[in-house]
Amino acid sequence: MDSNQIQVLIAMCVYMAAVICIGIYFAKRASQSSENYFLGGRSLGPWVAAMSAEASDMSGWLLMGLPGVAYWCGIADAAWTAIGLALGTYINWLIVSKRLRRYSVKAGNSITLPEFFSNRFHENKKIIMTISAVFILIFFTVYAASCLVTCGKLFSTLFGAPYIPMMILGALFVLVYTILGGFLAESASDFMQAIVMIVALVCIVVIGTISAGGFSEVIANVKDFPGFLELFTTATPTVDAAGVQQSVNGVPQFGAAGTYGIVTICSTLAWGLGYFGMPQVLLRFMAIRSERELTNSRRIATVWVLISLAVAVFIGVVGRALYPTALLTNSEAENVFILLSTNLLPALLAGFVMAGILAATISSSDSYLLIAASAFAKNLFQGLFKKNATDKQVMLVSRITLLLVTCVAMVIAADEDSVIFTIVSFAWAGFGATFGPLMLFSLFWKRINQAGAVAGMIGGGVMVFVWNLAVRQLGGVFDIYELLPAFIFSSICIVVVSLLTAPPSGEIQREFEEVRAGK
Repeated sequence: MDSNQIQVLIAMCVYMAAVICIGIYFAKRASQSSENYFLGGRSLGPWVAAMSAEASDMSGWLLMGLPGVAYWCGIADAAWTAIGLALGTYINWLIVSKRLRRYSVKAGNSITLPEFFSNRFHENKKIIMTISAVFILIFFTVYAASCLVTCGKLFSTLFGAPYIPMMILGALFVLVYTILGGFLAESASDFMQAIVMIVALVCIVVIGTISAGGFSEVIANVKDFPGFLELFTTATPTVDAAGVQQSVNGVPQFGAAGTYGIVTICSTLAWGLGYFGMPQVLLRFMAIRSERELTNSRRIATVWVLISLAVAVFIGVVGRALYPTALLTNSEAENVFILLSTNLLPALLAGFVMAGILAATISSSDSYLLIAASAFAKNLFQGLFKKNATDKQVMLVSRITLLLVTCVAMVIAADEDSVIFTIVSFAWAGFGATFGPLMLFSLFWKRINQAGAVAGMIGGGVMVFVWNLAVRQLGGVFDIYELLPAFIFSSICIVVVSLLTAPPSGEIQREFEEVRAGK
């Protein structure tokens, strides 16, 4: 390990130590009760709620996945994805946050998403709770795997070490930290990490643009790549059989620009629909200390997202302008942020900027692991198998679940050629289609009943798999991001089944009206 790598390591260790200290600080309070551990006692302020929600949502793909897409095939795919996410963020905070905060208290003081859905429909047999907990375990395990891939790629690229040991090291760090502090530690550190992430992004895009000779030079260096700077066409790298982009005299080779039509745009914008079903974001709505503070949180979250997404996309463009042939596969392209940081900054500063990637990864993976653990320990173990379980037993089971989920995620993340963006997109679709329509109808449609809720969850979740693995492979008009058709199908299932079966009880409808009236 050379002196530069040692400096990078020192900077990252300082950052990791700070995160661990936060976990230790909150460990005692988190262990007082399962409500504190899983929801922080509904004590988040507006800044922490907003920043932790977005940091836990964006994950390492904001600093690696999204810039990688822009580097590899131009701005169309990355930009339309960013636009969809920005719109989804704003609308979710605008229409869902206040009513969910109010309804989660009304519905038996629910502290997890499956518990809210179950209490919303006054379940006795906990069917909704069980199904939603199982889907959370499945999709969050996949989501956590994407974070471990990020850790593995980061440490492997920085220190020249084998991918697998570096991925396992990152997994162990996240696991220990999450077990220590629970939701409060996660939210407090996510607030810090949101700041680190946006500073790192802005720092690199400014320095990269200056190094390239200014904004006009960045554009001049990539404008001749067919479709690279267009919103309605996409660049098509010329690759060999191994997926490696060809280059001639230091110039990356591209084929004719691919079309990016209205169907593809709608498909990409559909990323925004995912927010209505994201447990890590929805929990922040439930955990804020006062409903009145959600307006400020919405403004903070929207500004953070707009800046972060725009800068992340442009980092990919700057990277292609400065180092056009440095990253020649789709998977390698996701290292563009690392490449810029290590080449343009002194080693010690690069280490702190690299902490931005680590921040993004930790802020997401701890959320994913904690929610997956709560789904099993609180909703399956206590809610279904052992209803008289004590808080201590629930906490023990949750920590065992954290370990098991992390192990499965490590198995999924074992392939170092995994593309972070691809893994995230599948898990995002899973949550968006399984819980998004159900959340919206639960909050805004009085006629939805338990049967409709079950049909919507199963229909949406299964359709994600069917569309991704079978229908989308047909290509052409069927090559649509699975979230959009699955979201629509789930909504249809909810409406049709609810109308064909008995309406909810008078008590459930009165509770709905009281929430709508703000009582």
